[in-house]
Amino acid sequence: RSGKCWNNWRTGKRGLRLPVLLQPSTVAMCKSVLRCIRVESNSLLLNLTCLLPFSLQDAFQAFHINPTLVQKFLKPLLIGELAPGEPSQDRDKNSQLVEDFRTLRKTAEEMNLFRASPLFFSLYLGHIIALEVLAWLMVSYCGTGWITTLILACILTTSQAQAGWLQHDFGHLSVFKKSSWNHIVHKFVIGHLKGASANWWNHRHFQHHAKPNIFKKDPDVNMLHIFVLGDTQPVEYGKKKLKYLPYNHQHEYFFLIFPPLLIPVYFQIQIISTMIRRRFWADLAWAISYYMRYFITYIPFYGVLGSLCLLTFVRFLESHWFVWVTQMNHIPMEIDSEKHRDWLSSQVAATCNIEQSFFNDWFTGHLNFQIEHHLFPTMPRHNFWKVKPLVKSLCAKYGVQYEEKPLGKAFVDIVGSLKKSGDLWLDAYLHK
Repeated sequence: RSGKCWNNWRTGKRGLRLPVLLQPSTVAMCKSVLRCIRVESNSLLLNLTCLLPFSLQDAFQAFHINPTLVQKFLKPLLIGELAPGEPSQDRDKNSQLVEDFRTLRKTAEEMNLFRASPLFFSLYLGHIIALEVLAWLMVSYCGTGWITTLILACILTTSQAQAGWLQHDFGHLSVFKKSSWNHIVHKFVIGHLKGASANWWNHRHFQHHAKPNIFKKDPDVNMLHIFVLGDTQPVEYGKKKLKYLPYNHQHEYFFLIFPPLLIPVYFQIQIISTMIRRRFWADLAWAISYYMRYFITYIPFYGVLGSLCLLTFVRFLESHWFVWVTQMNHIPMEIDSEKHRDWLSSQVAATCNIEQSFFNDWFTGHLNFQIEHHLFPTMPRHNFWKVKPLVKSLCAKYGVQYEEKPLGKAFVDIVGSLKKSGDLWLDAYLHK
């Protein structure tokens, strides 16, 4: 909370070992206020230092389905509160907006919008398993011809993409009332159905949620000098005469680098290296179970090399699906350094919505409601449409821009935003 200080506990280089009572989202949320932080498979390792004086209350509430339990274990670490006259980054925030947002959240809780539908998620998991079975039946009865294989790859791609959206639900603790149940099923979905790591995803994704589109805090805007984003970074690169790539052409080489390579190359390398380096052995076992199931299923039809080529092609197709859906909500929005805004303003500035339809809901895993998802990450996705009018009304009341657009325009805006940033870089590079 704003103005609270915590004991600085140290037990050697690795810090104080605490049981898993804080969610992985707390790790990300606290990363900007703790000097040292590490996440491991079954523990949270912290060197707790004095908490910087800005409000984490809304973020803390957003990420935990049982904040009272977490506060119980944080309470013994509290050593005092800052005096009212001490400097605080909360002073420039609209306190009435903050209070109205908290009232909105209470309203959503009273409307049971944080209660998941077992039928919805059961059917969703069922349709993923049905796609996997359909793929096997197809190759079993139709053979391994080019047309059959292409259709098979599309079915497996759809299954993988939808499993990606489903693991996202469990990772955000939005299905079960108990965190432990969400974590267990999350490992099954992301591990056995996708061959990835739950711990890797948690650590990366919750940093993004805590500080979306904030340089040095959101890993999703760390483009490794391949792209320049927003309005300020291109100018900074240009003034410093940094030219790792011809950024004025980034909207063109985007098609060759980002969609085709993110999942099959970058994510795969990062996932495997993270599991081994950080000793996430449980995650590694789940991932191995995925690859064993896949190769046992398809080696009899395609052989080892053919099965590996098929899997790579599926990852290639899935990567396009994933990149276009996830980036359309963020890249065209404000990307800048930390501005210490309130929770509502910071999340809405970095996100936008896509118009609702049955196809858009299914295709994006309800990430077309990106604003509502970022404001209430533990809310089951099938309830986003119910809270949307309340969010829009609050944004209109305080002049916070609430952006919504068609799916096609959202895709086009990704390229347009990259071109704009590239032009800013070129102008600064040549003339400043």
